[in-house]
Amino acid sequence: MSVLQTQELDFELLARYSVPGPRYTSYPTALLFHEKFTAGDYLAELDRLDAQKNPLSLYVHLPFCESVCYYCGCNVTYTKDHTRGHPYLESIYREMDLLGPHLSPDREVVQLHWGGGTPTFFSPVELGHLFGEMKKRFRFAADAELGIEVDPRKTVPEHLQVLGAEGFNRISVGIQDFDERVQKAIHRVQSVAQTRVIIEAARSNGFESVSVDLMYGLPLQSVTSFSATLDEVLDLNPDRLALFNFAYLPQQISHQKAIHEQDLPPAREKLAIFRLAVERLLEAGYRYIGMDHFAKPEDELCRAQAERRLQRNFQGYSTRAGCDLLAFGASSISSLGRVYAQNLKETCDYESTVQAGKLPVWRGLCLTDEDVLRREVIMRLMCDFELRFEELQQRHGIDFTTHFAAALEALRPMERDGLLEIGAEAIRITPTGRFLIRNVCMSFDAYLDGAGRGRYSKTV
Repeated sequence: MSVLQTQELDFELLARYSVPGPRYTSYPTALLFHEKFTAGDYLAELDRLDAQKNPLSLYVHLPFCESVCYYCGCNVTYTKDHTRGHPYLESIYREMDLLGPHLSPDREVVQLHWGGGTPTFFSPVELGHLFGEMKKRFRFAADAELGIEVDPRKTVPEHLQVLGAEGFNRISVGIQDFDERVQKAIHRVQSVAQTRVIIEAARSNGFESVSVDLMYGLPLQSVTSFSATLDEVLDLNPDRLALFNFAYLPQQISHQKAIHEQDLPPAREKLAIFRLAVERLLEAGYRYIGMDHFAKPEDELCRAQAERRLQRNFQGYSTRAGCDLLAFGASSISSLGRVYAQNLKETCDYESTVQAGKLPVWRGLCLTDEDVLRREVIMRLMCDFELRFEELQQRHGIDFTTHFAAALEALRPMERDGLLEIGAEAIRITPTGRFLIRNVCMSFDAYLDGAGRGRYSKTV
């Protein structure tokens, strides 16, 4: 796999392809989920797959935050009342119990992720109890990947001591930007010092991988200010970095109205920030995994990509292939076989439904054969930067060039722009094209139309 040279990042090319588009954590995307899908559909697929004994990946959504970050697009319940956490955890346990009869006891959990919200809104004791309750209900592999997202402002070393003792080995640390003016504009003031304390505590308590989240396009950001942030971040020496494009969608996310549009960096400055970040990260020795993610060469993500076993799910890139993803908590999305199932979004609705003894499924989707085919096409492009026609033809019984004639024709302008190469046996994404992989995948999206694109972030 050739290495991107930063001089290959053409401003005009990036600007031309910077259009709204899905991030493809699923295909079809969540915009296609509908409420005719029921808990019965979810359980039927779970029962069908249970005999296959696929390994399990578990996600738990812990939605509480004490205060709002203006940029955030996650499903969050804002409260300073920490007693709200107890009935929510009880509902999580109840939801797991409702699924228990449909899961063979010998199915092994190889991956667990706690996201939010702010999972460390809960005390160290509460998080230890949560994991204890999960261990009562699931069998965890000895080498399971156990991860958590944290906000350093609401995390103490005791959190990491408890989780490290339980075997947690991956942590994702929210940063976004260290510039004080930017932090005030997004209502998230966080010092380098408190961030360093949490990262060092994680490492000293056995966490093998530290990832940090950064965001470009935030209000008052500039190339100069973000360069200073990168200096601090690289000094923290994370194993992985996520560099997200800020999606300003105030009509959909009401608290983003607190961000003044005139404070956002102009399009050219935003692209310059992006290019600066790419240059600095590559120069520091990180590899570009895809979809805003970077990792050190020895990281498992890099190894999985080189071996063509990298996957994508609702939490991003994953090295654990062939898993059924079961998600618990408000708004969480399960993915198994040919089914996506999303839970009720509002915390109170989720809790009342579960406590009434019902699965909290709100909406979902049953995939067609064509959906499954296109999902694999998009998955392989996003993970491998290559699509081998013969592999797809053998698995799905199609003639690739005939079946996807329209998509291939749509890719020709991208080929002329040097984003990809279309050969007789495969499509290969060029180093520059990897940064525009969403645009490539959109050519294979049978549901994408102009009306819905405004609900997505821009591709760059």
